[in-house]
Amino acid sequence: MNQGQDMNCDELVEVVTDFLDDALDAATRRRFTEHLAECDGCDAYVGQLRTTIGLTGTLRADDLQPDLRDRLLTAFRDWKAHPSPR
Repeated sequence: MNQGQDMNCDELVEVVTDFLDDALDAATRRRFTEHLAECDGCDAYVGQLRTTIGLTGTLRADDLQPDLRDRLLTAFRDWKAHPSPR
């Protein structure tokens, strides 16, 4: 991480989970929040993640049909193994 420098969008995406888990060190958290204040796209992205987390937190195991659950799990596994080009 580029401590002491402005954070860019790619760096923000890499640490967003740690931010939401309140697991960033003070310097990285400051860079993260400064970037959010300047970047409407990343601010919207973090807002969407918070909404998604809030909504999925209310799902029960039987709310998803088994085939949909399997497709989602496969999609996330594939995404992690083969991230899309930027």
